[in-house]
Amino acid sequence: MYGMRLVICHDAECLGRRAACEAAGIIRDAIAQSGSARMILSTGASQFETLASLVEEDVDWRKVEMFHLDEYVGLDESHPASFRRYLMERFVSKVPLKAFHPVDGVPEHLEVLSEELSRRPVDLGLIGIGENGHIAFNDPPADMETDEPYIVVTLDDACRRQQVGEGWFSCVDDVPRQAVSMSCRQIMKCRAIVSAVPHEVKRTAVRNTLYAPEVTADVPATLLRTHPRWTLCLDEDSAYGLDADRIVPFGDDVLEVERI
Repeated sequence: MYGMRLVICHDAECLGRRAACEAAGIIRDAIAQSGSARMILSTGASQFETLASLVEEDVDWRKVEMFHLDEYVGLDESHPASFRRYLMERFVSKVPLKAFHPVDGVPEHLEVLSEELSRRPVDLGLIGIGENGHIAFNDPPADMETDEPYIVVTLDDACRRQQVGEGWFSCVDDVPRQAVSMSCRQIMKCRAIVSAVPHEVKRTAVRNTLYAPEVTADVPATLLRTHPRWTLCLDEDSAYGLDADRIVPFGDDVLEVERI
C-alpha cells in the first residue's frame, strides 16, 4: 500500500543512503516494467549526500532520462551557483544517462523543454523542501493552479537568503531575482516522490509542512502530502522534536513512520 512514508535517519549520510536506495528501487522498477525511466533531480546543499549515494546505486543509467527542477534566469552555467553546473559535476558526469534535459534559465526555451517533459510520465521526483517551504523555486505564496510545466517565478527574500547561507552567493544582492521553475502541478505528476530534507536549518520548514491542517500556498511543500506515493527522509537534526501524532495525512493516505 502506498501513501505517505516518514523515514527518520541518524544523520545526513544515513539519510542520503536511504533516500538513494528508495529512489534507485523506483527507477529499477520503472525500467523493469517499461524498459526505461524518467526522473527529476533537486539541487542544493541538502542533496549532497543523496546524490553521492545515488551514483553508486546499481541502476542501468543508459535507460534513464533526467530532468531538473529549476535554474536562475540569466545565470551562466560557469557560475558556481548554476544548477546545471551542480548537476553536471555531481551526477551527469558520473553516470551514463540516456539523456539529460537541463533548464537553461532562458524563458524563451521553455516551450521546447515543456514539450519534451510532457511526452511521457515521470517515474521519480527527488524533490527537496526549501527553508521557506518551497518546492523547486515555487516560493510562497506559490501558484498551485497553473498547468504549465515550467514557469518564470520571482524569488522571495527568504529563498535568496538561503542561497547565500548555503554559500552559493556572497550576498543577497548577487542572487538573481527570477528563476525558471518546474510548476507545482507538474511536480505532483511524478509517479513517486522522494524528499531528502536533512539539517537543522530545515527544521521549521519540516514542521510547517507536516503540521499544517490543509494544503496552503504559503507552505508549498504541504502539497506533497496529497501525493499518493511520497517518502520524506529526515535526519535527527531536521526531525528534532517532531511529534508524529500531530501529522494527519490528507485524504485517505496512510502514514508510515520508520526510524533507522
